[in-house]
Amino acid sequence: MVIAGLTGGIATGKSTVASLFASFGAAVIDADRIAREVVLRGSPAFDRIVEHFGREILLPDGEIDRDRLGGIIFSDSGQRESLNRIVHPEVFREMDRRIEEIKSGNVNRVVICDVPLLIETGMHRVFDDVILVYVPEPLQINRLMEREGIGRDEALRRVRAQMSIEEKKPYASHIIDNSGTRENTAKITLEVYRSLEERSRRCGPCRHA
Repeated sequence: MVIAGLTGGIATGKSTVASLFASFGAAVIDADRIAREVVLRGSPAFDRIVEHFGREILLPDGEIDRDRLGGIIFSDSGQRESLNRIVHPEVFREMDRRIEEIKSGNVNRVVICDVPLLIETGMHRVFDDVILVYVPEPLQINRLMEREGIGRDEALRRVRAQMSIEEKKPYASHIIDNSGTRENTAKITLEVYRSLEERSRRCGPCRHA
């Protein structure tokens, strides 16, 4: 088994690449989806978030207002770090559980863990490979503006609140350029998948624990 961490930046098309990996046969674990699950009302993380940020971040139904919370953490790095300290351990525990579940069924499977803050959290060190989805920053900003319906200044603020794509490049064992057509991205992604699949067949169980 080979377990790779997939990362990128906001609006680089990481979800598109993750979907392509899944279509080729990889097992994909989505850290963003897990992060949404572990903060649902009644969870330990939910209680700690409300205790820290206050009940004003809640929707009328009692769940967390992700837009309101996002507005807080994108404008305050200290608050962003506080949220990460609450959520990340819960996410990593659930990811480990799912990896073990996959491993018990097929040790030769390629597993892709889609983790937005893979490098920032230091989690890249536990994976066999790191795959970076890359687009130049100007394109990243334009895509974010279009996707979120926000102005250039706000898009730039959100992009600059994260580690830049250029800074992430040295950590990557594979770089998937997503600045062209979907067909070109699919071609590059398939090449990476085939490389991982071949190694998975050769090496058996991975080193992740």
